[in-house]
Amino acid sequence: MSYYNQIAAVAAFLPQLQTRITTALAAADGRADFVANHWRSALGEGCTMVLKNGAVFEQAGVNFSHVKGAAMPAAATAHRPELAGAAFEAMGVSLVVHPANPHVPTSHANVRLFVAYPPDAAPVWWFGGGFDLTPFYPVDEDIVHWHQTAHDICAPFGAEVYAEFKQWCDDYFYLKHRGETRGVGGLFYDDLNRWDFDTCFAFMQAMGQGYLDAYLPIVARRKHTAYGQAERDFQLYRRGRYVEFNLVWDRGTLFGLQSGGRTESILMSMPPQVRFEYAYQPEPGSAEARLADYLTPRNWLEK
Repeated sequence: MSYYNQIAAVAAFLPQLQTRITTALAAADGRADFVANHWRSALGEGCTMVLKNGAVFEQAGVNFSHVKGAAMPAAATAHRPELAGAAFEAMGVSLVVHPANPHVPTSHANVRLFVAYPPDAAPVWWFGGGFDLTPFYPVDEDIVHWHQTAHDICAPFGAEVYAEFKQWCDDYFYLKHRGETRGVGGLFYDDLNRWDFDTCFAFMQAMGQGYLDAYLPIVARRKHTAYGQAERDFQLYRRGRYVEFNLVWDRGTLFGLQSGGRTESILMSMPPQVRFEYAYQPEPGSAEARLADYLTPRNWLEK
């Protein structure tokens, strides 16, 4: 398969992945469905699909985009300075799910392909992505399942891949100003071109499709757990950490805004409701205080 046909194959796969994920999430919700917003801009096109006020999900957004530009944004060249000024092409699917029930974790997933076109040189490509889980009332069984699924996705690509990409996730989704991780981790990878193109693409496919296997069983186990206003308030407070990370540290958000992308699609990851409280401290020994023990990386699959 020629290089340009390989790029086209990725561009064809991503909308199919978006449809697969939105169909499964809508079925898990059982009441609300996704509304599609197809868009075009000077940079390219995409489709943002959002579910609101469901029986299970307060808001879920799944975005597909395929854009091109004349010069790479600073967020993309910070770690690849040799490509500054090169034309670029980027495509991907990203999603964030904010459940209504505080006992169902928030989840995020992203798969993407980036291609730089330096003048008078061959194109430079790499894949990126991952998924991570953000519980407010963590359950060990759920977290082990999440990481076991991540491990199984990685296993066909090398015995070392899960441990490496798990560590990368722990490091990336870390709020330096808070001294805590965003949640209990998962997988994260960038600059992936260590294998040939087709193998890297196969990993993207396994990641994107494996997200549902990792997340939906947790949703099914926790969606009927009873909760009250105290749990809801804590959920909204902890959602504030999600906002802090996405606006302060997330490279994807910066890339989208710097490249002139569609703002509504870029910021669809924000929770629909959130609460900030000055100097909040949970009651010692409470279920809310227990979360702090989970915001330091650990090996969840260690027997």
